[in-house]
Amino acid sequence: MPPEQDASVTASAAADSIATEGNAARGRATDGPPARSPSATLDWGEPRRKEVTWYDPLVTKAAVAEMTGLESMQAIRDGLIPNGPIGYTLEWWFSEAEYGSCVVQCRPDSSVYNQIGMVHGGFACTILDVAVSCAVRSTLPAGVPYTSIELKVNYLRPMTEQSGLISARGWLAKSGRRVGFANAEILDEAGKVLATAQGSVLILESKGPS
Repeated sequence: MPPEQDASVTASAAADSIATEGNAARGRATDGPPARSPSATLDWGEPRRKEVTWYDPLVTKAAVAEMTGLESMQAIRDGLIPNGPIGYTLEWWFSEAEYGSCVVQCRPDSSVYNQIGMVHGGFACTILDVAVSCAVRSTLPAGVPYTSIELKVNYLRPMTEQSGLISARGWLAKSGRRVGFANAEILDEAGKVLATAQGSVLILESKGPS
């Protein structure tokens, strides 16, 4: 090992050791979020917890491979096959699934709040991504996979627990052989638009049976 590389590795190890010792002294975990420090004076209130249950994603993957995009979405909507684990983690579901369009619904709670007291924009972005990509997915034949390419989101109003039932509606704008384009919007329970999105989806080539 060259001398300069050896020195770099030694310095890096020393820095890691100092950081670990510092975290330990402050009561912080080095591989997760910090616990409440004994020296904290702010009342954090009682801890909140939620349980997440999901199913083997490979079961869903195998099932949807035999269905058209629309059939798979409708099967998930009707409880015939499980949603992907992200659906259970963020607690969203399909309420509508038609050719070229879909509606995804959820009731966000404070577990997805950011540090300024509202639902994190990443949550809304994820729900919009589902609506956009699944609007394209609903037009695909069996065995054809897809993946998001681009998503542009406009946040118009804050989302909170008081927003109630959230509905993300996605609809197909244009679909070609390799790329599909779709739009989406999130409405709160009162019908106010909270965010909009435009996105593109790459339509992949089917590998066929192995």
